[in-house]
Amino acid sequence: MRQIAIYGSTGSIGCSALDVIQKFPHRFRIHSLAATGRRLPDLLRQVRRFRPRYLIVTDAARAAGLNGAIPSDVRLRTGMDALAEILESSPPDLLLHGIVGAAGLPAAIAAAKKGIPIALANKESLVCGGEFLRRASKKSGTVFLPVDSEHNAIFQVLTGESPVSIRRILLTASGGPFFKSAKPFERITPREALRHPNWRMGPKITIDSATLMNKALEIIEARFLFDTPPEKIEVIIHPESIVHSMVEFIDGSVKLQAAVPDMRLPIQYALFHPERAKACIPMLDLPKVRTLTFFEPDQVRFPSLQFAYRALKTGGTAPTVLSAANEIAVEAFLAKRIRFDQIFEVIRQTIRKTASFDAHSIQDILDADRHTRTRARRFIEESLACIR
Repeated sequence: MRQIAIYGSTGSIGCSALDVIQKFPHRFRIHSLAATGRRLPDLLRQVRRFRPRYLIVTDAARAAGLNGAIPSDVRLRTGMDALAEILESSPPDLLLHGIVGAAGLPAAIAAAKKGIPIALANKESLVCGGEFLRRASKKSGTVFLPVDSEHNAIFQVLTGESPVSIRRILLTASGGPFFKSAKPFERITPREALRHPNWRMGPKITIDSATLMNKALEIIEARFLFDTPPEKIEVIIHPESIVHSMVEFIDGSVKLQAAVPDMRLPIQYALFHPERAKACIPMLDLPKVRTLTFFEPDQVRFPSLQFAYRALKTGGTAPTVLSAANEIAVEAFLAKRIRFDQIFEVIRQTIRKTASFDAHSIQDILDADRHTRTRARRFIEESLACIR
């Protein structure tokens, strides 16, 4: 019985992970569940169903809403610090880390230092603290098991391959709902942007898919996960979302991983690694798929990819600045305070006005994240029209 900690249990990744785990009750036991508490009824249902050893509610004020409703054998902890404290004092066999944002970095570092395998869905941990995580994992031997479908695909494809044989990594992108849309970006509504053609995900990552920022962050993530220079990482649009990513080798061979678009597959792969388990999703029926298409991304309409390459070239806290500025821009768009096209402008201007520096500690990263958020919010308030 592997003891699994799920951080971000009420999000789309957490819910999918619990769906997989309940199909294999003889293999997994829930060690801990962690969530902000924004969805307390959902969290309570999870606690009563899986009876974890620990429940962590990172928003202490929301935790008060539990009012003694959790089972007596579940130990409640509150606050962000509890995420790392539980990993240090009572380590699980595996952490599935799905908390959004740089706030999840300290927990990722704590797990890496303890040598806890990390099924990583919190891409911001690598985007903001990739060098810190790499150093911590080298000392402890921590294994990173990517949960993003693209990086999970690359992880599978590279098994048994030498790094020197890689010519380039090709991250596939669905293109989101506006890949072929002629509708002007300034007229796109949050409701339209949240209508992803292939995947069911949380709101933030769905908007990131629509702007291709999700792929920009994945470029940075791939750079640290696979220790690959940015110039060897490219993005290719694949609307069917059947091929989840590819690697081209120096001999001209291209290896790819393909499956139906369902996040439960990469989650299951990470949970069982290095084994493979019987499918918990429908099998891929290629004759029914019939056609697989690929296109180059339009980097003029979607400047997110260039933001990523520039951040990697600048180095230091530049990726943190990019990630934080994007989070605030997406937050403002979903609140109907800025237009869809203004997401790019918020990011561009925030990057321009924020100096990057070499981070010497995790606190440096968190400080850069906090200052960037403040600057992005100020830019929205002072420079962009409110459209509510």
